[in-house]
Amino acid sequence: MLTRTIEQVTQVSFLPSLFPVNVYLVEESDGLTLIDAGMPFSEKGILEAAAAIGKPITRILLTHAHDDHIGALDGLKKALPQAAVYISRRDAQLLAGNRDLIPGEPQTAIRGGVPKPKAVKAVPDVLLEDGDSVGSLKALASPGHTPGHMAFLDQRSGILIAGDAWQTRGGLAVSGVLRPWFPFPAMATWSKELALSTAIAHAALQPAVLAVGHGPMITQPEARMQRAIEEAQRRIGRAAR
Repeated sequence: MLTRTIEQVTQVSFLPSLFPVNVYLVEESDGLTLIDAGMPFSEKGILEAAAAIGKPITRILLTHAHDDHIGALDGLKKALPQAAVYISRRDAQLLAGNRDLIPGEPQTAIRGGVPKPKAVKAVPDVLLEDGDSVGSLKALASPGHTPGHMAFLDQRSGILIAGDAWQTRGGLAVSGVLRPWFPFPAMATWSKELALSTAIAHAALQPAVLAVGHGPMITQPEARMQRAIEEAQRRIGRAAR
C-alpha cells in the first residue's frame, strides 16, 4: 500500500506495482470523505490510512459500482456504521445487481464486474445527481465507463477525482481506449462515445490534478488530457466506420 497527499486529498493505492487500485480520503472540517472502497482486502489499509490522518471517515462516496471500487464497502460499513454511503441514482441499480438498461441509454451491455443481486448488503443513504455538493466536493455525472459513473471535483484545490473515466496506469487514456500494459479499464467500459464526451467535459474544467482509479495522480494535466482526448476521437471515429 502506498499513500500520496496533495492538498486535502490522500490517494491510497493498493497493489501499486501490479494492479493498482486507488481510493481517496478527502479531508473536511468534520472528518474524512472516502471515495471508493477498493477490493475486499482494502478495508484494513483504508482504516489505517484514515487513522494516520487522525480523522474519522464520515462519508463513503462511490464513483461507480464495479467490484474493484466497492469491494470493501460492506466491511467498511460494518466498521463505520455512522458513515453515510453515496452513489449516483443510476449506478445504485448496478450496486443492487440490476444490469438492465433504461430507455434513452445506448443499448450496449454493461461490462465489468457488477455484483450479483443482494450480494452487497450496504444500502446507499444518498442517491447523487449531477451538481450535488458533498462537503467540498461537487458531484459530476460522468457516464461512459458505466451509465451512472460519477467524478468528484474538490472545489478548494481543483483536484478532479475521476474514478475510471480516465486511467493513468499504462499511459493516460480516456475510458475505453485500450492501453496494452493495463487493458482492464477499457475492457470494462460500457459506452466509449459517452466516455469521450465525459472526458471533454472534464478537460474543460482545467483541473489542477487528475486523480484516477488506476494509476498515479497527474499534476497540471490539461495538455496531456487534450492529447488523450484527440487519441480517443481518432480511435472511436475509426471504430464507428
